[in-house]
Amino acid sequence: MTNDNSNDASKKIAAGILGILLGAFGIHKFILGYTTEGVILLVASLATCGVGATITSIIGLVEGIIYLTKTDEEFINTYILNKKAWF
Repeated sequence: MTNDNSNDASKKIAAGILGILLGAFGIHKFILGYTTEGVILLVASLATCGVGATITSIIGLVEGIIYLTKTDEEFINTYILNKKAWF
């Protein structure tokens, strides 16, 4: 793994943990560079006065688990190189 790939692989852990803990706010999306998707999750949570946070937190939980269960190579190929934004 080159230095760039190890940096990308470290995003996996940060994005996974933040997805699980703060998924309702889309922080994990911002970590991966998916600004539009992060804003969608954040606005969905805040604009509904927290009611939408239930759904967005489930999305974050699922995505966080998916990120953490992928190998570093799968994660980099799927989310860094191919830019798969959702699930």
